[in-house]
Amino acid sequence: MKQMPEFKIAEQPYQSRLLIGTAGYPNFHVMTQAIAASGAEIATVSMRRVKFTETSGENVFALLRELGIKILPNTAGCFTAKDAILTAHLAREALETTLIKLEVIGDEQTQFPDVAQLLTAAETLVKDGFTVLPYCNDDPITCKKLADIGCAAVMPLGAPIGSGMGIRNPYNIQIIRELVQVPLIVDAGVGTASDAAIAMELGCDGVLLNTAVAKAHRPVLMAEAMKKAVEAGRAAFLAGRIPRKLYATASSPQVGMIA
Repeated sequence: MKQMPEFKIAEQPYQSRLLIGTAGYPNFHVMTQAIAASGAEIATVSMRRVKFTETSGENVFALLRELGIKILPNTAGCFTAKDAILTAHLAREALETTLIKLEVIGDEQTQFPDVAQLLTAAETLVKDGFTVLPYCNDDPITCKKLADIGCAAVMPLGAPIGSGMGIRNPYNIQIIRELVQVPLIVDAGVGTASDAAIAMELGCDGVLLNTAVAKAHRPVLMAEAMKKAVEAGRAAFLAGRIPRKLYATASSPQVGMIA
């Protein structure tokens, strides 16, 4: 199998193909330990759900910078293109970055994206000079439209946010891989290390996850497991799996066997 290019987002290369979230950890200490163990170079932070200063004196943005982690602000909690666009502009002003993980949710219970609002917001933000990484449905057509708009990556869900259900529709992920040339990052639904490995084996360029690590019984250990899973899945993809067969094929040669 032909080796794919190194992992880049908007021409910026990264060693790690694992992106990690910052929500839901027991405390900042566990969060920073887990992020360090994951090897991730990018961490996403909700602009609408965190404070720039905490009463304890700790600040999630400052902690990430101390770790040398690139901050990827996101628009989680936005239900309209207008709110998402406003949040992105606030993030750019506050954090001095054009990177934005674009989320426009259509339903509180399922947390599925509102495709129409997402496309509107993506088009506007790309024109405004943002590096847009949209969280979207695992729909090949939507992903192709987002790529055509000029998004720096597409990030289809593997399963609903926080569900831990894994990659529910691997066939769609494979089709998306064929349709788009920008980085393909599975975002949401990963529950354990094998889910991350499967995503990478399907040809994804990266995996973004949060709850699977933050809510694990041992977050730091799970973060380390995710790091290894992403690396193993990528290696397996490049190596090329054998074809599936219904019946057995002897692995040892028959020629020269003792009668």
